[in-house]
Amino acid sequence: MTAIHLDGAIRDGRHTMQVRVYYEDTDFSGIVYHANYLRFMERGRTNHLRLMGAEQHALFAEAQAETPGFAFVVRSMHIDYLKPARMDDVLEVVTWPVAVKGASITLAQEVRRGEDVLVKAQVRVAFISEGRAQPIPKALRTLMKADQI
Repeated sequence: MTAIHLDGAIRDGRHTMQVRVYYEDTDFSGIVYHANYLRFMERGRTNHLRLMGAEQHALFAEAQAETPGFAFVVRSMHIDYLKPARMDDVLEVVTWPVAVKGASITLAQEVRRGEDVLVKAQVRVAFISEGRAQPIPKALRTLMKADQI
């Protein structure tokens, strides 16, 4: 099994990955506890960034040189819970960039079971270095804009 398989894949500007719902993800009624969708979506964002970095190591090295110790942090999130997921469901987490601005990126995310969209979210992620918001380095901003559909 390859890391790319574990991390999902980027196709047509969208990152997709699968997660299986385990007992620990559910509440007493057997449905996924609402906060666990945040964990699933965090994995989607992390793996999206990881795959971009794996494909574009030079750009990430350039960003690191320009802004040492950079990180992306969630600034805000709007989330709609539409339908429940249950234990043993195989879900697909889909992530794609909507807007790339000076110091932030807005990502859309969906958690799906087959054709059903269970959760929709808009996530604004800030680019920080040394604990403060910083402009996203041009090379990284260009890469992320290239993924927009």
